Amino acid sequence: MSGHSHWATIKRKKSAADAKKGKIFTRIAREIVIAAREGGGDPNMNVRLGLAIDKAKAANMPKDSIDRAIKRGTGEDKDSANFEEILYEGYAPHGVALMIECVTENRNRTVAELRHILSKAGGGMGDPGSVSWQFDRMTYFALPSKSYDFDTIFELALEAGADDIQQDDDLIEIFGSPSTFKTIADHLTKANITPEESGIRYLPKQEIALDTEKTIKVMKTIEDLEELDDVQNIYSNLDITEEAIQVLENN
Repeated sequence: MSGHSHWATIKRKKSAADAKKGKIFTRIAREIVIAAREGGGDPNMNVRLGLAIDKAKAANMPKDSIDRAIKRGTGEDKDSANFEEILYEGYAPHGVALMIECVTENRNRTVAELRHILSKAGGGMGDPGSVSWQFDRMTYFALPSKSYDFDTIFELALEAGADDIQQDDDLIEIFGSPSTFKTIADHLTKANITPEESGIRYLPKQEIALDTEKTIKVMKTIEDLEELDDVQNIYSNLDITEEAIQVLENN
């Protein structure tokens, strides 16, 4: 999992220096809309919304934009688009499995854009269930290692029902079953601990190892997919090596 974590860290660094704030805000706003629609507009009662708002603030998203997204989710803004969450399955080049989470108001457009990018790269869309069996759905929290004591996080997360806690140079990661998300989030909030990343994500049961050139091709395909406005998150079973990360980071 550390390869995925390192790649995620590189992407966050790039995002922090990225001038395309509009795209970042669009993605977070849609996350807030869905969270508010599912659990209400009070972040104190809606863990997912609270975490989405924290993410928005960390990205310096204007308060008016946050409030507007909440109102769209709760239905107070009657003119807002009717967004829906859709999970697509597919394959990147070289048989790498992908789980693609989208939020869209036009599923025909979304699937056409995904199919175009994957087909052009030598991959393709998959039927429901054709890819998902290769992944476990798990609660996930990531915290910067430099900001928190591992032993403290370990004890807190274990008490909250986490299955595994790991640490590398950049992150402390907490893993658990989907049912533990709220409990772990509540424990972190009470301890005034703000995760850098959180959610219920898909983790591969087994990773595929490719040579550096092929790995970079897959990573670039994933980057192209992430550029689409409707794409929220992408999970793959690619074994991302340090060498591939260094090559891509230097490009």
